[in-house]
Amino acid sequence: MAQRTLILLKPDAVMKGICGKVIARFEDAGLTICGCKMIRLDAAILREHYAHIADKPFYPEVEKFMSSYPVIAMVIEGEKVVERVRDMLGVTDSRKAAPGTIRAEYGKDQMVNVAHASDSAESAEKEVKRFFKENELFNY
Repeated sequence: MAQRTLILLKPDAVMKGICGKVIARFEDAGLTICGCKMIRLDAAILREHYAHIADKPFYPEVEKFMSSYPVIAMVIEGEKVVERVRDMLGVTDSRKAAPGTIRAEYGKDQMVNVAHASDSAESAEKEVKRFFKENELFNY
């Protein structure tokens, strides 16, 4: 059964003009885009989205970066999509990502790493609802 995941193409991806290349990798892997929009993230949604790290000393830097420029929010669907997308991206720290992964190719470090992707099916369900209304998603 197909599942859905949230992808946020981060400010660095948008500023570098590599969003099309990243999206093409997902599509070339047979994954389907069910929703896509460009948005600017505000402090409230960032605090909700990053609640698990909001009390960490580095969080203000994360919020500053993620609100510095628009992001492209997408919902992607496919078999085992959460696992497949995370494998395609590589580990969070781009400096440690395996060759051939998106983060190894385009990322810079732990934060400036091209994209956020849901880390589990449960997280994906919550994150999709956080960023998309039901009428913004399409079934094929």
